[in-house]
This record gives sequence, structure tokens and C-alpha cells, in this order.
Amino acid sequence: MSVLRSLLFALYQLIVTPIYAILVLLLFWLPRLPRFRFIIGWCWLILFGARWVCGIRHRVIGVENIPPRSSPHIVMSKHSSTWETLALNFLFPPLAFVAKKELLSIPFFGWAFSLASPITIDRKAGKDAMQQIAEQGHERLAQGFWIVVYPELGIPVVPVAHNAGYLWPKGVLGKRPGTVTVSIGKPIQLDETDMQQLINKVEKWIEDEVTRLGNPLREAPARPR
Repeated sequence: MSVLRSLLFALYQLIVTPIYAILVLLLFWLPRLPRFRFIIGWCWLILFGARWVCGIRHRVIGVENIPPRSSPHIVMSKHSSTWETLALNFLFPPLAFVAKKELLSIPFFGWAFSLASPITIDRKAGKDAMQQIAEQGHERLAQGFWIVVYPELGIPVVPVAHNAGYLWPKGVLGKRPGTVTVSIGKPIQLDETDMQQLINKVEKWIEDEVTRLGNPLREAPARPR
């Protein structure tokens, strides 16, 4: 049954994505933020399909830890599923995702994604990847976006853990029904912490929290703490 559901969901994506991408391209003239809000409508459609076709639901704990919209932060999340790249858009202010420039060449998806104001890394440009991210990251922050994943802009980090990888594994066609639990941690301030220590601290929180959340296919969801 899960195989049939996964195939139906893949067909659903193949139908929805080109149509929505064309609509996005027609709205290229919109300012960045209004355009972004329209683009994430596609994310909603895909999550809707994942819920009703594959049975993938979710719950969120730690919403009270999300800082005010007016206070720019970096969001760091474990990237074990496509699911979180869609769902995070509905938990936080407008997000700029760090991505390889090659993604922009994917028909329909990449063309529309380029209008969502991502931070793209061009490995052939001659610049260090971190330098490219830092330059574009400051631009996106000034434009009203928060940054996803990248922790080196001198801005507080909001750690996010989830167990979506058990239900919607990254790079795998098969999907399984269940409830994804998303856990949002308290912002971690830079203070005088060494950057590598900060990264290690965030990564440890995420990995420990993913372990605590457990496998939704085998265990009852972790209780909020």
C-alpha cells in the first residue's frame, strides 16, 4: 500500500509542480516578499498531498521559542527529508534557503525556485562557498528574510529537530504514513562563543533532540518538555 501511495504522490507532484511553476514565472515582477508568499503556496499543496495521499501528518512543540518576526535569526535544521524544506516555511518568517546553483537549472522547479530568493552557491565562480553565502546572506537579511541552515553570519541561531526522515526519507521514492514531530529549541546566542563551538552546540542539540523524538513508526511521539 505504501508503494502505491508513493507512486500516486509522485504523480501528484508531477502534475502540480509545472502548473504552479508557470504561475510563479508569470509573477516575476512582484516584489520579493509578496512573490515568496505566493511561491510557498506550492509547498502547502505538496504537504497537503503528502498528508492525504501518503498519510504524513505533523505536530510542533516549542512554538514559544520562535523569536519575534522583527528579530532576524538563522534556522538550523537536520536535513534528513524533503519534508522540512517545505514545512519550515509555515513555522517561521520568510526564509532564504542555502542551495547549490545547479538546482536552478531543473525544469520548472528550479526556474520557480530562483524567484524565491534563495542563497545559491556557484562552485565555479572562483569564490569560496562561505564567502558567497555570507554576501548573499546579508542581502537576504536586509530584505526581510531569515536564513536557513547557515550559522556563520553573526546572528542568533534557532535550532530545529524533526523525525520526518523516517516517513519521507531524503532521496527515496517510498513514503510511509505517520506523524512527524517538529521540535523548536530556544535561540542560541553567539555571545563570545567560538564559531565552531557554536556549530557543535547546535548540532549536538539537534542530534540529541532527534534521538529523543524517536522513530514515529515504532514509538509513541515524545512528550513536550
